[in-house]
Amino acid sequence: MFTFIFPFLLGVVLIIFTLKKKAKGLLKKFLLLTGFSLAGFFVFVLLHNLIYGLFIYLFGQDFWGRTGIGDEPVFFILAVIVCPIGLLVGLIGTIVLLIKKKREEKKLQKETSLNS
Repeated sequence: MFTFIFPFLLGVVLIIFTLKKKAKGLLKKFLLLTGFSLAGFFVFVLLHNLIYGLFIYLFGQDFWGRTGIGDEPVFFILAVIVCPIGLLVGLIGTIVLLIKKKREEKKLQKETSLNS
């Protein structure tokens, strides 16, 4: 259970800190995407299992077999495919922007030291 709760809490904290810090531009978008992907994974896994169990409870043990689906697909796809892709895009985008910002700061420092 800790395996699911820790990333969820980490995502919520990242969302809160991003909104409080008032990050701007692409960095804010990438940080929010990372936070929502972390938090969303837990939420979508939970929703998948709740919907699956609720439909079995309401419509009988063989409900998913009768529908031809076999399982609840929407929240499963969101949890297993969409959230990890969003997490990767958010992390890579954040890292690229931070590296770019560091390089610009170093370049600015060099220019100011050469002008002095």
